[in-house]
Amino acid sequence: MLMNPANRLARLHYLPSHFRQIGAGDHVLCAVSGARIGLDLLRYWSVERQEAYASAEIATRRLLGQG
Repeated sequence: MLMNPANRLARLHYLPSHFRQIGAGDHVLCAVSGARIGLDLLRYWSVERQEAYASAEIATRRLLGQG
């Protein structure tokens, strides 16, 4: 029986230019704001911290230690 990944938190491994999905799901949560980010919209993450960000502004603030 196949499980539907819709409305399920995905598990990802973040790499320098892409991410690898290691657990079924259709979204992740922003590490700073907690906002839901669809995998098709995910553009910002940290390889070192292994966390996703909802926007470039949030990612920049986090990486500068302000978020």
